Amino acid sequence: MSAPISIWLIEDNAAFSGIVVRLLNDVPDFTCAPAFSSSESALKTLRHSVPDVILLDVQLPGMNGISAIREIKSRAPAVNVVMLTVFDEQEKIQQAVMAGASGYLLKTSSEEEIAEAVRLAAQGGSPMHRNVAGTMWKMFARLAGPQQDYGLTPRETEILQGAAKGLANKELGDRLGMSTHTVDAHLRRIYQKLGVHTRAAAVAKGLRQPV
Repeated sequence: MSAPISIWLIEDNAAFSGIVVRLLNDVPDFTCAPAFSSSESALKTLRHSVPDVILLDVQLPGMNGISAIREIKSRAPAVNVVMLTVFDEQEKIQQAVMAGASGYLLKTSSEEEIAEAVRLAAQGGSPMHRNVAGTMWKMFARLAGPQQDYGLTPRETEILQGAAKGLANKELGDRLGMSTHTVDAHLRRIYQKLGVHTRAAAVAKGLRQPV
C-alpha cells in the first residue's frame, strides 16, 4: 500500500481548523496534523518535517499567507500549497499563484471539494474553486499581454492544455500514452521556456502562444 497523503493546515480560526482537520483525517488515505495557527509555527516545523500538501489561509496573524507561500516554496519546493480562504479578489488570487500556490479554494467549498482538491494537488494538479477558476484565467490572459512564441512543441502545448483542465500528472500520462516521469520532464522544460515556476502561471502564459 502507498503511504497516506500528509497534509498541514495553517489557519488561525480554531473552530474552522478543527472541522477541516477532522474532515481530512476521516479520509482513509489522508493524514492531517493538528492545524498551525500561524505561518511562523509551520515554518519552524518545516525544518524537520515536510508534508505533501499544505492548506493555507491568506489572512493570518504575523506573516500573511502570500509571504508564507514564498518561504515554504523556498525551503521545500516540492510541497503543494493550496490556498483555503474567504478571499476571492483578483489581486489575492494573482499574488498567491505568482508566489507559488498550486491551487486556490474558498472556505465555502464542500467537504468533498476540499478532499478532492487535496488529492489532486498531491498528484501534481491545480485545484481551483469554480468561482475562482474563470476569474484567474481571464486575469492572467490580460496580464500576459500580446501573444508570443515561446518555442513550445506540439506535445508541450498538449500537456499545457491538459493542465489547464486540472488534470494531474498521472491523468495526463494516461491520456497521452506516457509515464508520469515523462510528464514531469516535459513540465520542467515548459517552465524553463516560459520562465515560470507553477502550473497555473505556465497555463496562463503558455496557452497564449500562437498555435
